[in-house]
Amino acid sequence: MSFPVIDFHCDVLSKMREDSNIAFEDGAELDVTYERMRQGNVMLQCFAMYLPESWGIPRYEFVLDQIDAFKTRVMPAGEGMRWLKWKEDAEELEKASKAPNGPLHLPWGMLSVEGADGFEGNLYYVRMCYELGVRFLGITWNYANWAADGVLEQRNGGFTEKGKKLIELANETGLLLDVSHLSEAGFWELTERTVRPFIASHSNAKAVCNHPRNLTDDQIRAIVAMNGRIGMTFVPWFVRAKGEGAVPVRPEELLPHIEHICSLGGENSLMIGSDFDGIDSWIEGLEHSGKYPDFAELLCRHYPEGTVRKWFSGNALSYLTAYLPKKAL
Repeated sequence: MSFPVIDFHCDVLSKMREDSNIAFEDGAELDVTYERMRQGNVMLQCFAMYLPESWGIPRYEFVLDQIDAFKTRVMPAGEGMRWLKWKEDAEELEKASKAPNGPLHLPWGMLSVEGADGFEGNLYYVRMCYELGVRFLGITWNYANWAADGVLEQRNGGFTEKGKKLIELANETGLLLDVSHLSEAGFWELTERTVRPFIASHSNAKAVCNHPRNLTDDQIRAIVAMNGRIGMTFVPWFVRAKGEGAVPVRPEELLPHIEHICSLGGENSLMIGSDFDGIDSWIEGLEHSGKYPDFAELLCRHYPEGTVRKWFSGNALSYLTAYLPKKAL
């Protein structure tokens, strides 16, 4: 069983920056490749730009390097890909996804930044990245940066003064914000300052698995209330706590997270944010993007087909068509 898939988070680009020999078309080093996207019917993949601590002090050039990798090594792979930047692109994709003649001819890609660290506190760099086609910004990774505190920062602070200006810039341009790594204090501050609903691109339910990167019930309710989105993620230790049994995590263990988010009103807010290529262990049976048909078959044993389609792509598409900026005249 195969449904069109939108995945809001993978870390392919940081791997490709570290190794210039990795081929996106079919590289064995990658969870997400062009061939696996076609195999899994992934019609849109969001490529995050992550700056690992091993690279040293975060610099803007590291972001530019990954944009270049996206343009020169990802987009031309296979038969080619299309770059999603605008509301009109999302509307075209939505129309194509409903066509009766099978998978899209070409998949699409879009860009996000995971953590504002690489902008070096320079809002001009942020604006430039928006002009270069970046459409989503995860404000922090796990720790504090110049804009806000991350979810593992013990003081649990909110936004700095410059971070508040970052929110203003996002409100002005249409850059969409992602709270998956943001501190709880920052989360609640952002709910008061944003003019557009935000997303948690790759987080599960904390009530099911008590990991700091998962969302509390109140956070889930807030995202649902603002018409934001939550990307269920395949990080094994966000699905089941480490140490709870020696057997591998199975796809069935995502079901309690889905049930819990839906019990809080999240059926129309749930989407996918795999975190492929950002992990070094995998859910057994969900190791790469070619496995989505198997996951769809599992979910359709428990939920109506129309509901599964929403989680695989419909909810993400409705968000993109509603909140991406329009092309400038």
